[in-house]
Amino acid sequence: MSDPRPSHVPWLTPYLTVRDAKASAAFYEQAFGFTVHDMVDDDGAVMHVEMFYQGQLILMFAPEGAFATTARTPRTSGIEAPQSFYVYTEDVDALYARATAAGAKGLMPPSDQFWGDRFCQLEDPDGYRWGFARPVTPRS
Repeated sequence: MSDPRPSHVPWLTPYLTVRDAKASAAFYEQAFGFTVHDMVDDDGAVMHVEMFYQGQLILMFAPEGAFATTARTPRTSGIEAPQSFYVYTEDVDALYARATAAGAKGLMPPSDQFWGDRFCQLEDPDGYRWGFARPVTPRS
């Protein structure tokens, strides 16, 4: 059986609803170090964005109302996001500092955790929660 995915797409990719796709892309670049891989523009409105991290597709998103959806961000809906994302990074402390300077809300500053990772948690401007980690000691 042949692989049904496009060559750059992993088996699982979060697809989020954001309030403003251009602003979200700029935030994720500045705060988290993600890079835009693809941005689909429909008459001046960004309708779809694919972002890479460490050379891999990590996230796709579209703005509220795109493709006739009624989906809203956690921030717009006034709820706490029921899911969070766990991403490994080279330097948890530097990422936390950069992200909070770019407008992320710090939920848990970097600290060493019992499970063996240095970890921090942040909330992006749309209300999604992101955890960034790095192993404190090499894993076997």
